[in-house]
Amino acid sequence: MSEDPLEGYPASSRIQVIGKLFILKDDLSEDFIRASGPGGQNVNKVSTAVQLRFNLTGNETLPQEVKARAARLAGSRLTQNGQIIFQADRFRTRERNREDALERLLGLLRKATEKPKPRKATKPTLGSKRRRLDAKKQRGQIKKLRSRSGGFSD
Repeated sequence: MSEDPLEGYPASSRIQVIGKLFILKDDLSEDFIRASGPGGQNVNKVSTAVQLRFNLTGNETLPQEVKARAARLAGSRLTQNGQIIFQADRFRTRERNREDALERLLGLLRKATEKPKPRKATKPTLGSKRRRLDAKKQRGQIKKLRSRSGGFSD
């Protein structure tokens, strides 16, 4: 008997990330702030920039491994209390900035769902070893020629 991850959450409160993975609207919070940049007098009067916060640690719909990768990908956007913050002020309207911030968050979460390709250890080829040693010898010769007793008579 497999448990459906979509079960128990109304469709109106879900935002699809990829496939059957989704986040809840309750895990998001928005603050509107004044934007910098172009906009004329409007920029000083209207708070059009959005600061989107996603509660990563409080999220119950994403698998733990996806959360861990998302935390790594978020970098400095991840706060001490486990929230990912996106600030969007590229556009002049609130709606466009809201869409931009949400799309950037979903992009990060989609990237976090991709499993990293494991690195296969390889040995250097004989040719690459020889080229490396030849380059080291050549560099040593150049340095030797720079010294006072490097083959030139005083």
